[in-house]
Amino acid sequence: MKNKDEVDKELDQNEEQLVQDTPDKATDTMEESTNEEEVSAEERLAAEVADLKDKYLRLYSDFENFRKRSSKERLDLITTASEEVLRDLIPVVDDFERAIKVSDTQEQGEKNKEGNLLIFHKLLRILESKGLRQMEDLIGKPFDADTQEAITQVPAPSEELKGKVIDVVEKGYTLGDKVVRYAKVVTGA
Repeated sequence: MKNKDEVDKELDQNEEQLVQDTPDKATDTMEESTNEEEVSAEERLAAEVADLKDKYLRLYSDFENFRKRSSKERLDLITTASEEVLRDLIPVVDDFERAIKVSDTQEQGEKNKEGNLLIFHKLLRILESKGLRQMEDLIGKPFDADTQEAITQVPAPSEELKGKVIDVVEKGYTLGDKVVRYAKVVTGA
């Protein structure tokens, strides 16, 4: 049997060994938990960075779309800004055309007729410079509901004029690609 001194000595050695081993194990455990925390923190940061990049790209894309849409709307506004004024001037053109037709049939001073024609052509040039275009060559072509308004149908003088424009009662006008006034036409039935 061991005496008391030997047992005490053995206990002290075991205790020392325990004290030395325990901090290493605790340190290892702490290092492992610290590494796990660092890894999870890195993963969280990487996920957050990816999320922020996604949000940034979406915001940038939305801004680009807004910028393009604004530019297009501004361009459309510029091209059609004078539409209302031009629409109001079209009846004046019609009146001039009627006056010229009447002056052709009546005896009137040649200078008066020439003056009316000069004013009429000047007005037409101004309107055309602003983008207003007259729909021309409608007679004999198929009826187009997108640009024409049929006010009546008459029996077609020939078989090939069925469903086509026979007469133009009131001329149509476009501003760019937009119809400002529909042409009023007579179609063949």
